[in-house]
Amino acid sequence: MKSLGIVRKVDELGRIVLPKELRTKFEIAERDALEIYTDEDKIILKKYEPSCTFCGDAKNVFSFKGRNVCPACVRELTNYREG
Repeated sequence: MKSLGIVRKVDELGRIVLPKELRTKFEIAERDALEIYTDEDKIILKKYEPSCTFCGDAKNVFSFKGRNVCPACVRELTNYREG
């Protein structure tokens, strides 16, 4: 993990400001969602990408009745027959 030498203080509401250089580099815009992970003693931020409820793929995902679904799973579900 590379250190950028940037230090930010947490405000009274627990917020930090991501430097513009990082927002630009990772294409993070206002109101974009970020996922927050922990790894031992590290906090990891990742730009949120919706993924398919069934297979986890993040390509061409769309929302259907509140669930994220990819085209491959839609085809599979369409062809599914109880047997």
